Amino acid sequence: MQPLKMKTYKAKKGHLMQGILLVLLVLPLAYGLFDTKPMKEKLRRIIPLTAPALFIIWPYLDTRYWIRGHSFYYKSGYIKGEIDIAGITTILKGKTRWVGVKPALATGGLIVKYNRYDDVYIAPEDSESLIADLLTINPAIQVIPPGKDT
Repeated sequence: MQPLKMKTYKAKKGHLMQGILLVLLVLPLAYGLFDTKPMKEKLRRIIPLTAPALFIIWPYLDTRYWIRGHSFYYKSGYIKGEIDIAGITTILKGKTRWVGVKPALATGGLIVKYNRYDDVYIAPEDSESLIADLLTINPAIQVIPPGKDT
């Protein structure tokens, strides 16, 4: 039950997210290259078309998880939060969440259940290390492996 000073965990970056990001960046640029209009007119069309990519680049570059003291923190672009580790009850391994709070960039991550009805989906590169560190602070956390129903 010893708190960790501060440890950071990188987010796993899935191929789906990388593909979406690539398409959102390449299509407007390709459109601009093949358009025969003057450069000023091209830029007027390309800039608004690339704006959606910015909402994906930000979380892509800024998703991380960390433990400080007895709290677990997550940040993914504009999504951020803090969870008291003593309140974590269950961790589901190898799951994917498509709706809800999802500060993650890949599938096959962890669903962290805390308090009574709250949960968050995360996808760290090293899930085992994160789980081990959470268990050192709260050994009562139930870890459910992939394939097991809750």
